Amino acid sequence: MSRHKTVVVTGASGGVGRATARAFAARGHRVALLARGRDGLAAAADEVQRAGGEALVVSVDVADAKAVENAAQQVVDAFGRIDVWVNNAFAGVFAPFTEITPDEFRRVTEVTYLGYVFGTRAALRHMLPRDRGAIVQVGSALAYRGVPLQSAYCGAKHAIQGFNESLRCELLHEGSRVRTTMVQLPAVNTPQFEWVLSRMPGRARPVAPIYQPELAARAIVHAAGHPRRREYWVGGSTTATMLANAVAPGLLDHYLARTGFDAQREDGEQASRGGNLWAPADGPHGRDFGAHGRFDDEALSASPQEWVSRNRGRVGAGLAVGGTLALAARLKRKL
Repeated sequence: MSRHKTVVVTGASGGVGRATARAFAARGHRVALLARGRDGLAAAADEVQRAGGEALVVSVDVADAKAVENAAQQVVDAFGRIDVWVNNAFAGVFAPFTEITPDEFRRVTEVTYLGYVFGTRAALRHMLPRDRGAIVQVGSALAYRGVPLQSAYCGAKHAIQGFNESLRCELLHEGSRVRTTMVQLPAVNTPQFEWVLSRMPGRARPVAPIYQPELAARAIVHAAGHPRRREYWVGGSTTATMLANAVAPGLLDHYLARTGFDAQREDGEQASRGGNLWAPADGPHGRDFGAHGRFDDEALSASPQEWVSRNRGRVGAGLAVGGTLALAARLKRKL
């Protein structure tokens, strides 16, 4: 991307969104920071400015379509246009499906799925008349492969995948130069495991291997600059999971039934069992959580697969197939 783009990042107050805002700012871009909270947004704005970018803070709940439209207009009023829109905000509940209330499931869906729909609609309103722009949907390996204890989140990510494919086809049909792409992430070391609503015994945690949010941010920035690709896969675990699911989904069902519960919890008391589902963790009675979670000692900062995804070719395809076959063989041995 050339310098001085206007970039909108939702969920910018923490985690991947926070790291992504910094990464765009380091390239000299103007960054609009969208989230519900207060302390996290203020800290993110300071980091954007110190990284060399220009920051605009917009407090908004992405589940409110009208509020998102107004936020987009604020960005255009301040910066003149929107070049890149990154949909990243989400909510989640760690619990068996039968222990999630209808209101909680609805709220996760409204934030994690409809928030992307509303953000995309707001971005297109300003991009289509100019016939240019890039929309990046931050996804997950869970957009293809559901796991236990995260039914609401997995359902929303699957929905984003289908929505994005449909929109992509429509834009191609119209010959539009507005592009949409999706970045599928692995488990990332973010604060979400401190503030997520949880009904699990012990503390919620991501399934290893875990990657640092800066790795995800690099992939998102690259995708924004190269949005003709329909999607990018980040992390070897993402590639292995998605391809293995295509080859042997039944085996994965049984494997995750045996391992998926213990892999997502550890000893200790959950920091916030009430979660941030209804109110931001960095609101009036909260604090700034930053980009990183508590897993710095085991999180990976680099992934050869992420480089391959950005520089894909026959070698990358061969490695992916080999990894899939190896994973399928391991699964068969375990079962």
